[in-house]
Amino acid sequence: MATSNEDMQNTKLTFRKYEEGDQDWGGFENKIFKEDTSHKCPTYVHRTPPCQGSCPSGEDIRGWLDIVRGIERPPEGVSMQEYAFRRSTDANPFPSMMGRVCPAPCQDGCNRNNVEDFVGINSVEQYIGDTAFKEGFKFDNSAEMTGKKVAIIGGGPAGMAAAYQLRRKGIASTIFDDHAELGGMMRYGIPGYRTPRDFLDNECQRILDMGNIETRMNTRVGRDVSLEDVEKEFDAVLWALGCWTGRGVPVEGWDETPNCVSAVKFLEQFNKGEMKYTGKKVLCIGGGDTSIDVVSVSRRIGTLADLSENPETVVNGETSHADHDSSNNIPCDQVTLTALFKKEEMTAAQHEVEDATIEGVNIMNEVMPVALIRDDSGRATGMKFADCKWENNAPVAVEGGKEYTVEADIIVAAIGQGGNLDGVEDFNNGRNLMDADNLYRVPGKENHYVCGDIVRPHLLTTAIGQAYIVSETIENDFNHIEMKKRPKVDVHHFKLTEKLHEAGLDPESYDVSQHQEDGQRGTDSSTYAIHNYEDRSAQEIITTEDMFLGHFEYTPRIHRDTDVPSSDEVLGHFAERQLSLEEEKAVAEANRCMSCGMCFECDNCVIYCPQDAVFRVKKDQSTTGRYVDTDYNKCIGCHICSDVCPTGYIDMALGDG
Repeated sequence: MATSNEDMQNTKLTFRKYEEGDQDWGGFENKIFKEDTSHKCPTYVHRTPPCQGSCPSGEDIRGWLDIVRGIERPPEGVSMQEYAFRRSTDANPFPSMMGRVCPAPCQDGCNRNNVEDFVGINSVEQYIGDTAFKEGFKFDNSAEMTGKKVAIIGGGPAGMAAAYQLRRKGIASTIFDDHAELGGMMRYGIPGYRTPRDFLDNECQRILDMGNIETRMNTRVGRDVSLEDVEKEFDAVLWALGCWTGRGVPVEGWDETPNCVSAVKFLEQFNKGEMKYTGKKVLCIGGGDTSIDVVSVSRRIGTLADLSENPETVVNGETSHADHDSSNNIPCDQVTLTALFKKEEMTAAQHEVEDATIEGVNIMNEVMPVALIRDDSGRATGMKFADCKWENNAPVAVEGGKEYTVEADIIVAAIGQGGNLDGVEDFNNGRNLMDADNLYRVPGKENHYVCGDIVRPHLLTTAIGQAYIVSETIENDFNHIEMKKRPKVDVHHFKLTEKLHEAGLDPESYDVSQHQEDGQRGTDSSTYAIHNYEDRSAQEIITTEDMFLGHFEYTPRIHRDTDVPSSDEVLGHFAERQLSLEEEKAVAEANRCMSCGMCFECDNCVIYCPQDAVFRVKKDQSTTGRYVDTDYNKCIGCHICSDVCPTGYIDMALGDG
């Protein structure tokens, strides 16, 4: 009996072999055997999943998701939670922070988007990080020290991640930072309800606890200590300054208008506890996560009924609210955020945009600033905007479009950031940034390296990824190792050889003389090599075209609980926004991972092989990536195992010349 239209409409289908318009047969000759001329047999090919390929830190996301779900099993004596923590922090020492605030390009790249919805990678990462905090997990500090010392200028995510990675290589470091506490933008640029300070403090301290990492706080190189003295004391200098100055809005009079300020200063003063109220009418120009933080903070701190001071004075550090009692604060009359793009195209995380709307922020989209409105004293009282569209990489006013006027007591620019290179001007490339080569050396400056926003302002996770690469560069330079080109897919790859070693299954040594004597050029039975396995992870990212999506049932994403106050509740609401998943939910969400490019032990190839050629490896010889094998005496090259492999781990490639 045919399926009714109603049943079809109410069924959540997850896979279609052919889309509308696909009506021509492709050539199957390259896939199936013909009579007795078949020669292709299964090869197990490891490729990088797009979540990891999209992660600027290069985390082995598939790896730690497979650990949480129980596919990859930890060594004896190690819990799932600690093993997942180890794998996650191989690339990124801040799982709690990144699980909360990273805009998650990994989730945009997730292949599960072609089934129903991406895997909640951020939420599982937060679970890993929060569990590590509760369980007191520590970093391995067993690497023997080399005697080398690096000065790291900046204690934000780039500088701290670099100190961590260098210490793992036996290289000591001293972090110089002109703030009182470590954390950089994670502490001074993002409000505490997004980066809870107890978790942030723990993740910073965990790095320091490795030893041989010193700090010199409230110390600015080029002001409090000379660069010459630093160069004499250390073997290398790594610049991880971050970007602490904001770009102004490109309208006439911005720089001369006192109540036009940068988002960086606005948020820094709030996060230092110096700003506890703001103007009655707040206007922020932006569209990214920083602008969302500005308006969300404004809604939380509010203003005063009898406000008499100019709101920019506290932003500029001229006054302080440190001793202010906020119990009598009232909501701001108006908090407005403007963006050049449509709401769904804003660079801020979509859930952050939605949360800001719930909290009472007025968001105006597809409008561009045209002119400041100023009073006789030169202070801004508002700004004019016009409808706009995006053309040739710039906003253009829509011909015949509307114009708008937004009143404001303080106008905040969140449209970009730059560095402050006062005292070290020789490193300024003319754009208040520092130049870097492809290995993050400073061109023309021997023993100087650079990473993070001071190279190009971007995501926290980008800075962390650069910190790993520059740590490898420094180590190689110290050891006089000629630098090679970075891998095409430059991430932290799963290594089957390391997994086999961990399980006590190292391949046997290869005796050249023995195999020359017996004339053997290849074998599927000897144990000196990893049989019928190929690692293409450094060259290829797997797509759903190579996967069997029909294996995956519709499984809704498990969302974290969030504490997002309404517009009536937001004043004084500083509770944490993103709440960690419980273990059961974290495991269930990790189970939605399709393990793209790596076997997840579904048994499809074993079940569907018509010749019983594909078989499970014996348990005492099995590990992740070596779950199944092939008897080539039985294989007829029918390609069924490859067709039904959900993860795209099987190629009909053996025999290709």
